[in-house]
Amino acid sequence: MRVLQIILMIVSIGGSTVFGQDLPPAKVVVSLVTQEVIFENRPFIGRLYYDTSSQVSSEVSGLVEIVAVREGELVKKDAPMIRLNTELLDKEIDVNLVRLEQIELRINHAEKNYQRLENLYYKEGVSEKVYEDALYTYQDNLKEKQVAELELKKLLIKLEKSIIKAPYEGVVMRKNVDSGDWVQQGDEVVRIGSTNDLFVKVPIAETLLQFVEIGREVVVEIKAFARELRGVIEVIDPLADAKTKNVFIKVRIPAQADIAENMSATVFLPVSAKKRLSIIPRDALVKVQGQDFVYTIKEGKAAILPVNIVTFLGDRVGADNPDLAEGMQVVIEGNERLRPDQPVVVDGES
Repeated sequence: MRVLQIILMIVSIGGSTVFGQDLPPAKVVVSLVTQEVIFENRPFIGRLYYDTSSQVSSEVSGLVEIVAVREGELVKKDAPMIRLNTELLDKEIDVNLVRLEQIELRINHAEKNYQRLENLYYKEGVSEKVYEDALYTYQDNLKEKQVAELELKKLLIKLEKSIIKAPYEGVVMRKNVDSGDWVQQGDEVVRIGSTNDLFVKVPIAETLLQFVEIGREVVVEIKAFARELRGVIEVIDPLADAKTKNVFIKVRIPAQADIAENMSATVFLPVSAKKRLSIIPRDALVKVQGQDFVYTIKEGKAAILPVNIVTFLGDRVGADNPDLAEGMQVVIEGNERLRPDQPVVVDGES
C-alpha cells in the first residue's frame, strides 16, 4: 500500500501533467538487468583499528633536536621521525678516532722493538726478561686497540640510535615529544599504527556465522568520507560476547591515509544461503520517501517499479523483486527527471 501511495505521488508531480502524457520525450541511457546466484547481505556497523601498532621508544638518552613527523602523517619504513642532538657524541667519536691513531703508532713502535729484540734474544744478545717485556708491550697495545675499537663501535651505534626511525610503513597516531625535550632511554616518543594492518571489527549474531567465510571479499563503506572499498574477511574472533553472544568478525581493508582509529565503518556481510537475484546498477536507483525505485521502458514510455534491495555489490545491487526480469532495460542516465508514462528515447546502452 505504501509503495502504491508513493507511485501515485510521483505521477502527480508536475501540476496538470497526468502520467507524463504532456511531457516531451526524454533521452536516456539504459542498462540491462542480469541475474546471479549470490548471497543476500546486510550492513553491519563496525569500528576501524590498527591490528599492529607500536609505542616507539628511544634507545638512548638525549635532547630532542628535530621532530620530523606530525600526528596523522603517513611514514615509510625506516623514515627518520625523531633526531636527538649529537654534538657531544660527535666530539666523543672524534676523540676516539684520535686515540686509535695514537694506539696504532704505539703498536707499530712496539712491534718493531719486539722484532728487533726477538732476533737478539735468539742470538743471546738480550735477556729473556727484556725480550718478554717487549712482547708484553706489543700484545698489550693490540688489546688496547681492540678495546678502543669496541668503544668506537658503541659510540657509532649510539649515534645511529639518535635517529629514531619508523619500524614499518604506518601512520603516526601520537607524538609525545617536541624539539627541546629531554628523553631518557626507554621513553615513548611516538605511537605508530601499521597501515598494512588496517581492519574493521564488526559484531554479528552467532546465528549468522554459518554464512561467513574466511577469505571472502566484502563491501566496506567509510561514511565519514563517503568512501566505498573492498575488504576481506580475515579473522573470526574465537571468543563470543558473554552477554549478547555476538561474535566479532575482522575485515582487512587497504591502507587509508586519513583514517582515525575507532572511526565507524559499514561492512556488508552475507546473511543467507545463495539465491538467484536480479542485479541492477546503483545508478538506476531513484529514491522517493526512503523507498527505492527504478525506471524501465515499456512500449516506448517510462514505467516505474519498486526495488527491494537485499544485497549490495559496490556499484551494483541485488534485488529479489520477481518483476525485475533478466534482460529488462533500466534507465541509468536521465532517470532523475523522468515521470511515469513519459515518452523516452534510448540514447545509449551501458
